[in-house]
Amino acid sequence: MSSKFFLYLMIVPLVAYGMSSLNINGIFKKNRGASAWVFYILLGLSMTYLVTNCIYDVFLYSN
Repeated sequence: MSSKFFLYLMIVPLVAYGMSSLNINGIFKKNRGASAWVFYILLGLSMTYLVTNCIYDVFLYSN
């Protein structure tokens, strides 16, 4: 398998742990729990993608 896959497996728990400290519900209006969860999931996916690609590029171009 690709080395990027293993990097994703390592980064997903780190991003989930980091995002557990965010208070997303404070940003949204009351009774908008579904909107907050969709935003939270999309934020987690995008953070995982960005961190993984950043680390991958650093190791790829560090020669």
